[in-house]
Amino acid sequence: MTRLFHVSDVHFGAEDLEALAWFERLVAKERPDAVIMTGDLTMRATSDEFQRGGDWLRGLGVPVTLEVGNHDIPYYWDPFRRLISPYTRYAAVERMIEQPLDLPGITVVPLKTTARAQWRWNWSKGRVSPSSLRRALQLIKEAPAGDTILVAAHHPLIEGGTRGTARTRHGDSALTALAEAGAHAVLSGHVHDPFDVPVERSGRTIRMIGAGTLSKRVRSTPAAFNELRVQPGGRIEAIARTLSDAPALPINQALATGQL
Repeated sequence: MTRLFHVSDVHFGAEDLEALAWFERLVAKERPDAVIMTGDLTMRATSDEFQRGGDWLRGLGVPVTLEVGNHDIPYYWDPFRRLISPYTRYAAVERMIEQPLDLPGITVVPLKTTARAQWRWNWSKGRVSPSSLRRALQLIKEAPAGDTILVAAHHPLIEGGTRGTARTRHGDSALTALAEAGAHAVLSGHVHDPFDVPVERSGRTIRMIGAGTLSKRVRSTPAAFNELRVQPGGRIEAIARTLSDAPALPINQALATGQL
């Protein structure tokens, strides 16, 4: 069995220091095989936030791969940087962004869902571009036969029944294409609440698994991350770990019993 910690929306600049320290202690004690961070490391994409966030991730002492979230692009009040050079402040975390993980039997595939601009008012929502999807599908094609395929994105490709929404453009068709290509699950964040939704596409089941937040910007759930227990053959147990007295339970069991 491989154990992964799936964390999202840490939002340095609005981080919860208690939640960060709690996560650090658990990583040090339990030593997961890797940490998958699905975006929004920062709050306003400043150099200081990236530096502090990068230092925190490096300090965990385990392999880390990082996907970019909408908060990791310069905010609307800096339109020139957002549109012309949105990625120039990534130096502190560049080596972790979409970093391949050496996990026997598991391939983590990045899928970019952020956009510097869109033809709608709210640019924080998700978008899957044709080029991002093509790249993800090619990486799935190149994965070793029999691997469990985990796609790491920031935005949920379809809604997961949470209070927050992603409204990811082209997400529904992307989910179908990923399922047909053999992906087992799409890991995401953005909505700040955990969810685990199995979706049937083209005769296959693909899981949409969302993590909570370790920032002060909680919604329905206390500060949380997911523990993923991955068995051969694509069997994945997604457990919600919350900064509360609630026991660690599979996400859907915790939701059904009112603990999330």
